Amino acid sequence: MIDSPFDQEARQLLQALLLDLLLVTDGRTTDLLEVLLNEKVVVEVIRQEKVERTYYIRESVLMGEKSGFIVSHNIALVHAEHVPADLFESMANRQEGIGKAMNSLGLRSFRKVEDGGFLNKADARDVFQKPVSLRFKDTEDKVPYKRYNMYFGSEPGIEMIEYYHPNLIEHRLEQEINKEKLND
Repeated sequence: MIDSPFDQEARQLLQALLLDLLLVTDGRTTDLLEVLLNEKVVVEVIRQEKVERTYYIRESVLMGEKSGFIVSHNIALVHAEHVPADLFESMANRQEGIGKAMNSLGLRSFRKVEDGGFLNKADARDVFQKPVSLRFKDTEDKVPYKRYNMYFGSEPGIEMIEYYHPNLIEHRLEQEINKEKLND
């Protein structure tokens, strides 16, 4: 079935609107991603290592638990001395995303969005401005990203860059269309 020009335009508008919401939210982005994907997301830590005396870098992806669809690629620079000890320990165990760990520990933070927008996949950088190879397959679309600092006190505890799969909304729409076809 081929979409009409109106359907294509509506789909593009919906996708742009929802991706814009991801870029401006300063709350738990994981919750929004789970709603958009219509399934629980799980974390896969790609790397986690000490880069200086009290600094750690963590690179991870969030993906649908059932579908395996990667919805975000994240890089965090953790300032250990400015992060609550319970959170730091939970992150070291690599079992869950930072937002979920904070929620389960009942921690609150202030997030300050520093930058966001869309860029070419090849232009993705980590917190040290080194190139990052994003794990998004089958897309050459511009990638939405958000860079922010997470505060637990007066100093930033975590510097975060989140890249979102540009075809997240299209993936969800295809799931819904396929579900309808199975029910017919």
